[in-house]
Amino acid sequence: MGIVYYEDNRELREGLSFLIQATPGLQLLGAFSNCQSLTQEIQSLQPHVVLMDIDLPGMSGIDAVPLVKAVSPQSQVLMLTVFDDEDKIFRAIRNGASGYLLKHTSPSELILAIFDLHRGGSPMTASVARKVLVHFQQPQSAPSEGTLLSPRELDIIKGLVAGYSYKLLADHLYISIDTVRSHIRSIYDKLQVNSKTEAVLKAMREGLV
Repeated sequence: MGIVYYEDNRELREGLSFLIQATPGLQLLGAFSNCQSLTQEIQSLQPHVVLMDIDLPGMSGIDAVPLVKAVSPQSQVLMLTVFDDEDKIFRAIRNGASGYLLKHTSPSELILAIFDLHRGGSPMTASVARKVLVHFQQPQSAPSEGTLLSPRELDIIKGLVAGYSYKLLADHLYISIDTVRSHIRSIYDKLQVNSKTEAVLKAMREGLV
């Protein structure tokens, strides 16, 4: 699994880079201190997972997420940051991040999170997950007709809520992975979201699942 890492703290960047290189099944494709050449780097390296700090010089990690998804849609972005305020969490998710960990996460937990993300999960530090839960548990208005999903799309979103990967969804519903992706694009369009995590959160908040 190919990894690209963006972190401006040299000591942290070098330490985590060593950990990734020492882990069987992971390959560090690149480690960078800023996002100045992100588009070219991601387009060239095509990583499976991008580890992204938020407080980077120049462009922030949150603003960089949509650029990653634009040039490499299959790349999953895992935010790795000291910030746990709701604004940054939900901006990152809205921009397409699939996971959000705080930097005090232990090395072993971080490695497990990377593999979990690649399998279709959405790893989050417990305190971040709690903020997300509290957010969608708040009373919301009834869903509009325009956001209602088809029966098959509801099956897909229920699978995502359960943590299924695209392959598991395809096997469970007896459809191809390409068909799963087509339904997910439709779900994103109807719910007006940009990531799997945001789709799951919005579907739950609006009582669609």
